[in-house]
Amino acid sequence: MKLIERKHYLNKLINVIGTPDIKVITGVRRSGKSTLLDSFKQYIQENISKCNIIHINFNLPEYENLLEYHALYDYINFKYMKEMENFVFIDEVQMCKDFEKVINGLHATEKYDIYITGSNAFLLSSDLATLFTGRTFEIKVYPFSFSEYMQYFDFTDKYAAFDKFMLEGGMSGSYLYKDQESKFDYIAEVFNTLIVRDIRRKYKIRNPALMDRIVDFLMDNISNISSARTIADTLKTSQEKIYHKTVSSYMQYLCNAFAFYKVRRYDIKGKKYLTSNDKYYLSDHTFRYAKLGTKNMDYGRILENIVAIELLRRGYEVYAGVLYKTEIDFVAIKRSEKIYMQVSDDITNEKTFEREVTPLLKINDAYPKTIIARTRHDEYQYEGVKIVDIADWLLS
Repeated sequence: MKLIERKHYLNKLINVIGTPDIKVITGVRRSGKSTLLDSFKQYIQENISKCNIIHINFNLPEYENLLEYHALYDYINFKYMKEMENFVFIDEVQMCKDFEKVINGLHATEKYDIYITGSNAFLLSSDLATLFTGRTFEIKVYPFSFSEYMQYFDFTDKYAAFDKFMLEGGMSGSYLYKDQESKFDYIAEVFNTLIVRDIRRKYKIRNPALMDRIVDFLMDNISNISSARTIADTLKTSQEKIYHKTVSSYMQYLCNAFAFYKVRRYDIKGKKYLTSNDKYYLSDHTFRYAKLGTKNMDYGRILENIVAIELLRRGYEVYAGVLYKTEIDFVAIKRSEKIYMQVSDDITNEKTFEREVTPLLKINDAYPKTIIARTRHDEYQYEGVKIVDIADWLLS
């Protein structure tokens, strides 16, 4: 399989070498966490002369004897070398029962620089503070960006490349398959077998059929406002009563495993966060194709999904904006920076353009305002609103 250097993530790891934090690499299944760890290992070997890397990968049968936590702890301490910088890399750490005791014990000795990856449902961002006694540094890994997709395939025509990216997405394991049907089969297998299986094991799901229906509903309603109560009302039948609290729990589990990302709403005029009726986006838009097919596709929603994940990848807090009775697709916030964004597939129609630009013009502040669409031409301005092609924006 062809490999590319994911500099964005690699640099994050390089920048925390030698810090006392426990470094935790998270992200959706098959997004490249283990490959990133291998690239980082190579960097250390090439740049730190006195290094000792203790690497355990629980995907490999040769490490089965270390699945008991005392054995793992003793093995790592046995491999420790004095007068060296000692690095500990553990892949799929959750496969070792009580792994947190090992990590906390190693961290307490102050002798190791620790890096771990794990299955998402078992190594949640929200659990890190309670699992580990030391401070953690989380590196969130996403599927391939459009820029990485371009790099992987050596494309030069960005607009043609984006048309393909719309269909093929960022799950790089699928790139090895020749025909589109096989690619979708791979992506569906990742979602159904790996992600959903993890969730069922972690949370002991009592009604897997209901979870599948919730997944289908969320996929079919990407970028629409959704709530557990409305989903429960939609899915209930005369034979089955569905409780919104159960639906809410299942939706949270799907977000915990990075299958979906929840985007809360933000009242632009009142400058406050709204607590109900969120939007949900897939970690990779091709999960939708693989599960539900490509018929009756609303490509505007797919573009919106791509932009949402790219904003998260760039480190923004992402919200859906509300201004009076109109909506702004995204309010992206990073420290003192704020950007308002509308996303549309095609704005050549005058009415469509007016629909997208009018809410932005009503915002009474000086923060940047942008419309992202498939324009296929250079960026331009309309009354202070920047209009940019989505391929150009993704590569900027």
